[in-house]
Amino acid sequence: MRRRQDRDTAPAPEPDGHAALHAGFRWHVPTEFNMADACMRRWARDARAAQRTAVIATAPGQADRAHSYDELFAQANRLANALQVLGVQRGDRVAIVLPQRFETAVAYMAVLQMGAVGMPLSQLFGPEALAFRLHDSEAVVAICDASTLAAVQSVSANCPRLQDVIAIDVPDSNALDWAALLAQEPDRFEPAHTLADEAAVLIYTSGTTGNPKGALIPHRALIGNLTGFVASQNWFGFDPFDPKQASKAVFWSPADWAWTGGLMDALLPTLYFGRPIVAHNGRFSPQMAFELIERHGVTHSFLFPTALKAMMKAYPKPREHFRFALQGLMSAGEAVGDAVFNWCRDQLGITVNEMFGQTEINYVVGNCARLWPARPGSMGKGYPGHRVAVIDDDGNECPVGVPGDVAVHRRDVHGEPDPIFFLGYWKNEAATRAKFTGNPANSWCRTGDLAVRDADGYLWYQGRADDVFKAAGYRIGPSEIENCLVKHPAVANAAVVPKPDKERGAVVKAYVVLAAGHMGGAALIVELQAHVKGRLAPYEYPKEIEFIDALPMTTTGKVQRRVLRLQEEARARGG
Repeated sequence: MRRRQDRDTAPAPEPDGHAALHAGFRWHVPTEFNMADACMRRWARDARAAQRTAVIATAPGQADRAHSYDELFAQANRLANALQVLGVQRGDRVAIVLPQRFETAVAYMAVLQMGAVGMPLSQLFGPEALAFRLHDSEAVVAICDASTLAAVQSVSANCPRLQDVIAIDVPDSNALDWAALLAQEPDRFEPAHTLADEAAVLIYTSGTTGNPKGALIPHRALIGNLTGFVASQNWFGFDPFDPKQASKAVFWSPADWAWTGGLMDALLPTLYFGRPIVAHNGRFSPQMAFELIERHGVTHSFLFPTALKAMMKAYPKPREHFRFALQGLMSAGEAVGDAVFNWCRDQLGITVNEMFGQTEINYVVGNCARLWPARPGSMGKGYPGHRVAVIDDDGNECPVGVPGDVAVHRRDVHGEPDPIFFLGYWKNEAATRAKFTGNPANSWCRTGDLAVRDADGYLWYQGRADDVFKAAGYRIGPSEIENCLVKHPAVANAAVVPKPDKERGAVVKAYVVLAAGHMGGAALIVELQAHVKGRLAPYEYPKEIEFIDALPMTTTGKVQRRVLRLQEEARARGG
């Protein structure tokens, strides 16, 4: 990626700043590129940079531990040598089934520099989810810790290609011991010279319909992520090689490093720029988040909307309890909504930059408060280097205000290939073809997310194509209603789905999680219905409200409306 702006010359936010960035930006993708070389080896080769902190490991009941780039380099080299001894070859899939911890970063760097393919798997996956992914990917090695070892071993017999399991901090298990394995290997390793187009990571999508699909991500995709990362974190203008700036940025996100938001939006880009990232191996809570931000001087973060909502409800005025100085804050996964947007601005002192992307084409749309105005509730605009549009079923761009599918073109505004694109779905050519509209080399990639474009080029999220529904003839997008409900002090979170109705086809139903200290009941239902009626269109208020302890969530922090929708359909059938 070529940086076009300096800190001293970066333009003030203005409507045409975005167009100028697109016109002036061009990709630079070398023929050979390796994520681990860019994120670790180049820093370890620099005597000054090698001693910088790469990962700050924290966990409940344990002292914080800072690990340098030099230590990351040595440990990754030892692991790469060990994996080679075990027979791992270039292109083989290695499952990384770990929470946020230093060893997780080591595992990614080791696998990537070998030219093998890292396959992140969440510690939250149950046996069925693990078995499908391990078997489908034909993974040859799995790396676990105490939180994931038992689940992996319980399905290993059904995964014939899985030759070895490595365990961290579980010395008495029948798996290979991480510490012993690394201790017997040298701390020098000759890396593979990978092409930018070679596979680096295999990430399985959440599988809202049918089995999950494995998206094969090339090394070059990290380059494609960088414009969105620096824009969403307000990092335009800094020089990663300037030692004066080396200690000025600390990144943390609760996003699991086993999914795109944690790996490609947090861990890898932070290491790419030679900065420290906090790895917290523990459960999320608003108190933990603020304490971590304060203790480590976190300056930049990615906090998904559900986390921000919880923090807002727990600490309406956080500066009365904590000290912090955030410089950049990105959010993604769901629409933030103006209630959270305003709280971030007024109470955190930061404009939240909403971002949109997918595993297959990540970090493509968003905001950058430094360079163009963020509009509350908007997804933003296409980041520099990405040609983004709202298209109809035939692949034509929709007029202003007309909903359509958010899509990204394979070529940027200069006609050059965009490096952000995945290579395809693992062993599923039909699904890969269905993702694109037009000539394969000159086509649109559909996201399956609906949006409208306004006259200034901002995109406004309308929901997943399968989340939008009709009630009494009206088209309903759930996110706007959910955002309205969350503004009520009694609501911690909400999900809106259609409830089948014989006369009207469907009616709007809301599942509501109550904020602490509030009780559900008929009176509150009437109050919430009036709250929505007074702010949105009459047909949008929820005809039925059901209070629920917790919403079904994906491992990536997104509300699984599909689960609730299927539940309503089953109830309507009498099931």
